[in-house]
Amino acid sequence: MSNNKVVLAFSGGLDTSFCAVYLSKEKGMEVHALTINTGGFSKEDVKRLEKHAYSLGAVSYKCVDATKDYYEKILKYLIFGNVLKNNTYPLSVSAERVSQAVAAAEYVKEIGAEYIAHGSTGAGNDQVRFDMIFNILLPTIKIITPIRDLKLAREEEIAFLKKNGVQMDFEKAKYSINKGIWGTSVGGKETLTSHLPLPEEAWPTKISSNENEKIALLFEQGELMGINDTTFKHPVEAIQKLNEIAAPYGIGRDIHVGDTIIGIKGRVGFEAAAPVVIIKAHHALEKHVLTKWQIYWKDNMATWYGNWLHEGQFLDPVMRNIEVFLQSTQQFVNGKVFVSLHPYRFMIEGIESAHDLMSAKYGTYGEMNKSWSGEDVKGFTKIFGNQAAIYYQVNNLKIESGHEE
Repeated sequence: MSNNKVVLAFSGGLDTSFCAVYLSKEKGMEVHALTINTGGFSKEDVKRLEKHAYSLGAVSYKCVDATKDYYEKILKYLIFGNVLKNNTYPLSVSAERVSQAVAAAEYVKEIGAEYIAHGSTGAGNDQVRFDMIFNILLPTIKIITPIRDLKLAREEEIAFLKKNGVQMDFEKAKYSINKGIWGTSVGGKETLTSHLPLPEEAWPTKISSNENEKIALLFEQGELMGINDTTFKHPVEAIQKLNEIAAPYGIGRDIHVGDTIIGIKGRVGFEAAAPVVIIKAHHALEKHVLTKWQIYWKDNMATWYGNWLHEGQFLDPVMRNIEVFLQSTQQFVNGKVFVSLHPYRFMIEGIESAHDLMSAKYGTYGEMNKSWSGEDVKGFTKIFGNQAAIYYQVNNLKIESGHEE
């Protein structure tokens, strides 16, 4: 039997607020607002969102806390892979959208809705991520995207909501802010240009820490489990605590420029203090405890994994194969990483690990070794360069100005 139930992925921002009013009042649909919390909403935020959803015409509201599930299924692999898109962006939003889309699809099945709606525009990545996952998991569902379909600018959305008597902080709505445990994205008129920085007032976390601070991060099999003398039951708690410490320094603020799924360039601001510190600290520890070929193949596979996840392809079975590989590399990624925090920057000072391959027992780089003799090296270098030597001799080649002649 058909119905007019629509599950609206609801963040309470400008776009999804417009969708709630438009679908309920303009289209007469039964709107079931769903917030998937991936670490960006407090209990107070959820209460505010529930009240806001009902004021916009929703017939029901539900918040699903998917934070730990988000970590277990996605974030820990981004840490294992040290994933920073274009060496900058920790996939704060793209990874989050995948988790939210899967949770929304499950809720559609739970309440038997025939429609699902989201507030994506027609010029970004989110529309592809949401639509693709819905098409895979809900092949018969009808997807509604009012902002995309009506080609609305933010000013038009604001005018519509004001016309319908909606009370919101429209000044704040000038910036599109998406907060989650893996970072907060910030979009506004400045990010639509190629040269303007975001003003200080656009950043959600204000600078309040000015004194330098040293911290020790404890990793167990690649996962952050402790900060200084405190150990945590779950990495999510450690991530949240690290963000409390590092974000007030302005650490993790940046602007990412990248290629969107639909082929145009995109620019977005973000602050991701904990993710950036964790990834750099984890990477430093790995450089001490993994072999060069483990690092090489992990870097290559992780880069591909991050790009495919960014484009919404989380459900591709090859992603599970890569996750098994990434997990297997973390057996000995155990130890402490020492980090110093400063306003707008941080420094990895060093590591301490029982698995450190720099062990002085086998030699000290640039000084002396304890595992071979000079004669061993002479023989090794002859063998190691043997094929190249044969190539140059057979072809009677010499190097002139960097070219073979």
